Parts: sequence; C-alpha cells; structure tokens
Amino acid sequence: MNPFGSSLRVLQIARVALRHRLDALLEGTRFARVLRLLKPFVPKARAGEAELPRGARLRLALQELGPLFVKFGQILSTRRDLLPPDLADELSLLQDQVAPFPGEEAAAIVAAELGAPVEQRYASFERTPLASASIAQVHAATLADGRAVVVKVLRPGVHAAVARDLALLRALARLAERVGPDPERIRPQEIVDEIERSLRHELDLQREGANASLLRRKWLGSADLYVPEVHWSHTSERVLTMERVSGIPSDDIAALDAAGIDRRKLAAKGVRVFYTQVFRDNFFHADAHAGNIWVDAERREDPRFIALDFGIMGTLPDVDRYYLAENFTAMFEQDYRRIAELHVEAGWMPASLRLDELEAAVRTVCEPYFTRPLSEIALGEVLFKLFRVARQFQLTIQPQLILLQKTLLNIEGLGRLLDPQIDIWSVARPVLAEILHEQRSPRQVAKLVRQRLPGWLAAAPDMPQLLHDYLKQAVGGQAELAMRSADLRRLADISHAGQRQTVFAILGAGLLVAATLLYALGAGGPSWLSIPLPAWIAALGGAWAFIAAWPR
Repeated sequence: MNPFGSSLRVLQIARVALRHRLDALLEGTRFARVLRLLKPFVPKARAGEAELPRGARLRLALQELGPLFVKFGQILSTRRDLLPPDLADELSLLQDQVAPFPGEEAAAIVAAELGAPVEQRYASFERTPLASASIAQVHAATLADGRAVVVKVLRPGVHAAVARDLALLRALARLAERVGPDPERIRPQEIVDEIERSLRHELDLQREGANASLLRRKWLGSADLYVPEVHWSHTSERVLTMERVSGIPSDDIAALDAAGIDRRKLAAKGVRVFYTQVFRDNFFHADAHAGNIWVDAERREDPRFIALDFGIMGTLPDVDRYYLAENFTAMFEQDYRRIAELHVEAGWMPASLRLDELEAAVRTVCEPYFTRPLSEIALGEVLFKLFRVARQFQLTIQPQLILLQKTLLNIEGLGRLLDPQIDIWSVARPVLAEILHEQRSPRQVAKLVRQRLPGWLAAAPDMPQLLHDYLKQAVGGQAELAMRSADLRRLADISHAGQRQTVFAILGAGLLVAATLLYALGAGGPSWLSIPLPAWIAALGGAWAFIAAWPR
C-alpha cells in the first residue's frame, strides 16, 4: 500500500470509530481530540445504534474494520481481569458470532475446492453456519459413511482485507523506524513480520489441518486435552473438514456448573496443558480464547479440554525455550540475580549493563507481589511491569516470543475465570520442573546424541581441510574471529583481562592430537567410522579452543 492508501485507511478507521460513537471510549487521549475535529464530516450513527451499549458499538466497529481488528477484539475479550465486564461480554461475541456470509456462497467455495458439488461430497451440508468468525465460518455436514463433521470455509475476500491492514501496519512500522524511539530494540518491522506470518498461516486451511493432525498425535489418549480428527479427503487450502465434537465453551461458567464440572481441577489442567505444550512439545495452541477451547461435558470428575481452530500454533527456537524455562524457574524461586543474568545471556539486553542494577530493578517490581498469597498474583501484571522496567535497560523486543506472551495472558485469564483462587505459580512450577528434569536426564541426552551423531559423522571428513584453511589464513595474518553472541562477547572481555590465552591454550592442547588424527584420516588412515565418539567430541572442542586462544 502506498502512503496515500495508508492515509485513506487511517481516515477510514477514524470514520468508523466516529460513526459507532467510540469517541467516548477514548476520552482524555490525543486520538479523542483528533476525532472531535473529524466529527462534523462523519455521517450520523445508524438508527438506534447511538443508544446501544458501548460494548456493542465497539464490537460492531471492529467487525466493520475487518479480520485484523476482530482478532484484536478477541484477544481483549480473554482478559476479563483487565476489561470492564460489559466490554468483555460483547467482545467475546467476536470469537464465533461475526456476521456470516451466505451459505450458498460457502457451498460454492466447497464445490470449487473439492472438485464436485457438495451433494456429491457430503451426505448433507447445512447452509446455515454453526459459527462465523473473522477468517472463516463453520457449517455442519455429514460424510457418506454417516460420520458427523464440521466444514470450515474461508471467507471470500479475506486475503485482500488482511493484506490491506498488513500494508497499513507495514507503513506504520516504517514510520516508527524513522521517527520512533530506539527502533533497533523495538524492531517494528520484525514485529509486523511475525504478525503477518501468523495471519498467512491462518489463511491456509490445509496448514491448519496439518497443525491439528500433529497436535492430535501428541495428545492422543490424553485425559487433559482432546483434538478432533481431520478428514483429509475433504480438505484443501480454503476448506477444512474435521470430526464434529460437542462441548461447553470454557467461559460459560453457568453451563459448566450446571454440568457438574470441577472448575478448580479444570483450571489447573489448563495451566499444565499450556506449559506442557510449550516446554515438552514446543508446539502450542496460540489462539486460546473461549471460542476455541471447549470443555468435554461428559467428564465431570476428571474434566478435559477440547481444542478447536488450529490456524495459529506457536513454536520457539530451542535457545529461546531454554532461556524462557530458566527465567520461569528463577521467577518461581525469586532468584532475581539469575533473572538478570539470563536476560543478558539470551542477548535480550546489552552485555554492557550492570547486572546489580538490573537485579535491583527486577527485585523492586517482583518483591511486593511475593508478599501476597500466590493466588492473588497476576502473572500478566508482573510481566507487564517487568517489561516496562526492562525497556529502561534497553530491552530488545523478541518478535518470536509475541505469540507466547499473548497465549500466556490468555491462559492466565481463562484460569482465573474458571477458578478465581487458582495459584498459577504453584501449579506451573512442578510441571516445568518435571519437564526440565526429563529433558536433561541421561536417557534424553543419549537420545539427542544419537539423533545428531549422523550429522557429526557426515561433517567429520571436512574437518582436516577446514582446519588446514584456517591455519593457512592465520599464518598469513588473514584470519578473523567475529564476536557476535553474548557468550562470545564475554569471552572477549576475558581476553582483555589477560586470561584468555592461558585458559584456551590449555584447552587447545587437545587440538594437537585431534589434528594429527584428522590428518591421518585424510591421508588414507583407518576408517573414520571406527573412531570412538569421544575422540570426535574432543577434536571439535579442541578446534574451538585453539581458535579462541589464537593471539590477535
């Protein structure tokens, strides 16, 4: 979108806000003053709309503005601990009660995607949708063998609508890079990249089917979470057919109580499922609002969740998952020094800052909360205040963590809705400890070594040539070592203190043996498959130490 198009979109947003009389919600802000200037040029509200409650007017405005704004409303609706009840109740309708598109149009899309009229592909297909959301709507159907299914159909024109708002976000990100504070740390373009990636994935229903299939496999037979089956013969990029399930929306407290569901046990299970998905599976449901998370009404004493809508699933790089797990553990143990160290080690904050100052700032935020009963501590509130403090210490925004942060707040909101007295910290702590203990067990380490051994062995024959090339460059004064990670920067500091050569010269002595061995292999020595694994590990470790110790 060009700048002119972005400006028109901004004006359109302001116009919709005024037409739905949302200026009262923004009273006292700069945006409210701008809206007042535009008010004379905006048509009056539709008949009767001006008398609607503010929540209903906000919901209608977000629906009119399109999928990206509906998503924003869905996220807000999950935080009943932060929103007034009237706004939360209305925004929750955005989860599955967005204005539908015609059923005949949905049937035409299904026929075009599956290559035959719906009457030939399904024994029955209901034109009236069961639910309608910002990206797609869902219709009840029956397969030829009698199995009940639901058919999810992508909205017509949704790609263009999403592209339009993403272009606006992209233009705003470029503006923020030019005139905003600290764009290197806030990284607006990368944040928009992450949002775009998530939305593009959500617009591909075949990908959503693959997500559901993987999640079902990981939780098959679980007493905590059920994932419906995907019918691949009736699925394409714009159509997804899945097993039809029944349940109670997880925010319908009256229905849950009427069904005799143990809400306290259910809330604790929700926290455990989230931490297990993140830290055991590294594959978590990242759109966990009540419209997508139901409760199995048939299991009263041992309730379980039913997951729906798998368009947005989250994964994390291993290094971020490690630092997150360590951060949570340190927070559970109130180890503020460790939290400060981890943020620097992860590269989320500059290595030049003073750890004692960061530690004191973290302690200042967290300590007042730990004087309360743990059930009264809102993790989202703590994280928000920590984030605000971290910005003062030049925190670098991590776009890859945005989905996790959003989901964490959703899960906390759901947990507190189901059980206002839930002690989220004490529920999460043993789950995380058990997962980390299992991942670091000798059996798991051995499994990891077995997985990576073929790659190590495949790379081993190249080591003599790489080593020869480096030594040749070093002798000619052409070798350079780029120090990029936080760990390597700290090693560089050690070298300035005069300790580096001593430390790494000792480690590098192992390189002599490794180099000799590798040279012999390259010259037609014994088969490299016969070399024991410890020798390869020593060679690789020795090479790293020798390079690190090489004088500048």
